[in-house]
Amino acid sequence: MQEMRKILIGFGLAVLLTALPFAAVVGHWVPRDATLWLIAIAAVVQILVHLHFFLGIGFTGPHRERLSSLIFACVLIFIMIGGTLWVMGNLYQRMM
Repeated sequence: MQEMRKILIGFGLAVLLTALPFAAVVGHWVPRDATLWLIAIAAVVQILVHLHFFLGIGFTGPHRERLSSLIFACVLIFIMIGGTLWVMGNLYQRMM
């Protein structure tokens, strides 16, 4: 029962964090720059909601090991993608 409640709370937050930027874009509530910031902030918060409510990754206690593994994987992916873009950009400059 407690698990279902947690999933429903996460689902509600995810829907809210999707609908709010969508409504701001469709309704032209705020200027363009503020809308872009709203979308970016909502995206980051939604990532955190998904990590906590659906994947069970927390910031304290026994879930800290999962968080450390996730951060390590993200760093490796960043290094691989960043390194690839750096090398390809350097090769492009040398070819021109």
